[in-house]
Amino acid sequence: MDIFLKTNLDTSTFLLTGFPGLEQSYVWIAIPFSSIYAMVLLGNCLILHVIRTEQSLHEPMFYFLAMLALTDLCMGLSTVHTVLGILWGLSSDISLNVCIGQSFFIHGLSFMESSVLLAMSFDRYIAICNPLRYSSILTNARIIKIGAVIIIRSFLFITPVIIRLKFFHYCRPHVLSHSFCLHQDLLRLTCSDIRFNSFYALGLVICTLMLDSVLILVSYVLILKSVLAIASREERLKSFQTCVSHICAVLVFYIPIISLTMVHRFGKHLSPIVHVLMGNIYILFPPLMNPVIYSVKTQQIRSKIQRFFSWQRY
Repeated sequence: MDIFLKTNLDTSTFLLTGFPGLEQSYVWIAIPFSSIYAMVLLGNCLILHVIRTEQSLHEPMFYFLAMLALTDLCMGLSTVHTVLGILWGLSSDISLNVCIGQSFFIHGLSFMESSVLLAMSFDRYIAICNPLRYSSILTNARIIKIGAVIIIRSFLFITPVIIRLKFFHYCRPHVLSHSFCLHQDLLRLTCSDIRFNSFYALGLVICTLMLDSVLILVSYVLILKSVLAIASREERLKSFQTCVSHICAVLVFYIPIISLTMVHRFGKHLSPIVHVLMGNIYILFPPLMNPVIYSVKTQQIRSKIQRFFSWQRY
């Protein structure tokens, strides 16, 4: 009843749920979450720094990796203030405008990450299937154009549904089910006509995440076909190894999305904490793991980081 009264006194303020049932343990939960956010920021900033300062890494493959690291960094920054604000007891309230802005960046950055992974699969396809024309196809000018298309595709198309959130009438208790704002979470609280948002959002997911995943799969089918045609076992292994990091990044991104979708669709009976944890995994797992994957699996990045820390030590 108190929550109902609190969240209906001010129609422009919403209450972030956090981790229901674990309120007494927030101090302990805050420690690993703070550590994860710190590692997200450190790992992705380190990747960006190494790529920017090492001339030998100024190649298409690493430009796309820099885009991925920047996307992951922004994803971490977009949620850190609300998640840690709740856990450290600073604030659990969020204004409608801030909530809409956070929703815009979370969903836009998710689409952007999917687009970058698609561009990286295109890069691997050209490198393996058409290596002699690699540098002539992926020129700096073309990479800039690809980056611009990725940004426009990710944020421009999502703008109509996000803007409409501002003009909805929120008649239900203003309690959000996560530690951050999501488009579908706000729709659940409104009494306005949401048909446009629902259908548009579904079409956007199909035209971005699903289409990107299909195109990535097609690119690897073509890569596999090309690699198997190579006579030398050593050359086949070398070609496969250049794709391992990207394949891991794709799995790290899509598995949490699929798992979160399955939980929302078939896990109505599950505890709310399961939904909250899956939402946080979806937000934090890719930004946390991608720097680790590329630091371990990419020899050029690994050697530069090792040299960086060796230099810092002395």
